[in-house]
Amino acid sequence: MCLQSWGFCNLAVLGSEHGNHSWKRYYLRRCRLEMKMTEGRSGGYTCKSLRGHTGKVVGLVYLQGNSAQHPDIWSSSATVCSASTDGTVRAWDIQNGELLWCSPVQSPLTVIVSDEKQDVVITADSTGLIKTWQGQTGQELASFTTASPHCTILQYNINNNWFLTVGTSQGSVCTLADPALTQKSSVMVCDTFKVNTLLVSPDKKWITAGTKDNDDLSPKVIYTESLNSPSEGEDPLCQSVPVSGCQAAVFIPTQPARLAIIHHNQRPNNKALTVFDVSIKKTKYKSEIQVQQVESFPLTLNTSSSHILLEAKDSNCLVLAAGQELWVYSLKGALLASFKDHTMPISSISVDSFRVVTASQDLSLRVLTWRNDRDQRLTLESRYHLLGGSHTMSRGFTHVACDYSSIVASAEGMDGKDVLKAYSFTS
Repeated sequence: MCLQSWGFCNLAVLGSEHGNHSWKRYYLRRCRLEMKMTEGRSGGYTCKSLRGHTGKVVGLVYLQGNSAQHPDIWSSSATVCSASTDGTVRAWDIQNGELLWCSPVQSPLTVIVSDEKQDVVITADSTGLIKTWQGQTGQELASFTTASPHCTILQYNINNNWFLTVGTSQGSVCTLADPALTQKSSVMVCDTFKVNTLLVSPDKKWITAGTKDNDDLSPKVIYTESLNSPSEGEDPLCQSVPVSGCQAAVFIPTQPARLAIIHHNQRPNNKALTVFDVSIKKTKYKSEIQVQQVESFPLTLNTSSSHILLEAKDSNCLVLAAGQELWVYSLKGALLASFKDHTMPISSISVDSFRVVTASQDLSLRVLTWRNDRDQRLTLESRYHLLGGSHTMSRGFTHVACDYSSIVASAEGMDGKDVLKAYSFTS
């Protein structure tokens, strides 16, 4: 029954038929939890307000959470870290609403990410200083200066080796190794324009880097190995993607290196989505990157918003948000679903194997769940709103993140002090 309901179910946590952790108890608890997460009724979850930041929250990440593949539904503790323009990183126990640690004050922070194993937090501040923090204790591990007021950060592991690639406001991409932050390489990608698109492919062989600030520039695909262990005197292996004016990009999670890009399409307000496969062709004397178009279709987004959010669910499902609307497309361009649940623009989205959560400036979160339709195609179903308080105190939600049994979002405070709202569902 467990395996039929959840094909990805972790048998290790099921145990025998008897005892506290039997598969029957697991099945009942997980069904109850999913029903509560699907219905969103009061009593099915708790909401905690996490206060302490004295500035704007620039990002939040889960450090310890419940994954959808292997949820530990017997214990539902989760730790979330938030970074703010007040110059601090704060770690929170979201079930109890407690502050676990707070970093010393530095220049205003601009971005936060966690590493793949979720035990290190990485931040950058407005002077371009990058720091790594131990997730459990908040102890500073290392720092590296880029002298860039805007940084985009990407962390990934290759064969147990830890790497951090940083896009700067000068248009370069710098790669550092180990949490000690040893510089490996630096390459110019989009001269004088800030790098604000930075992605790594699922097979970790490719980095996509580009800017959304110039309609004439194309994003580039770089061979990861030539950034992490560059050959002396040789330029990194790099290839432009044959589209310009990149607005959003994402790698398809179930493919080795399939890249979807939303870009300008001749006329300025006209946008298209094009899908490419990236590969390498090696001959006796040289290696060449091949970027081959797989699909391309026009997008009819009824919005002039340049703030477009793009996520991928599986091998054939793209989730887009722009303005107040959310769309689900197949990779061939079929519109599978569209929603207009918000009265103000969507500021952030979170996509996992169970649901999609949209955060909006209207101070609400919308929860939508995945299901298969009659033709066994994946589609989304809109479920309920989670409210973030009153507009007298807050302007709207700016960021949202989820694990399997909780949702955390940051609300912009009228007094300049942002607050985190943590919604925890109980089994």
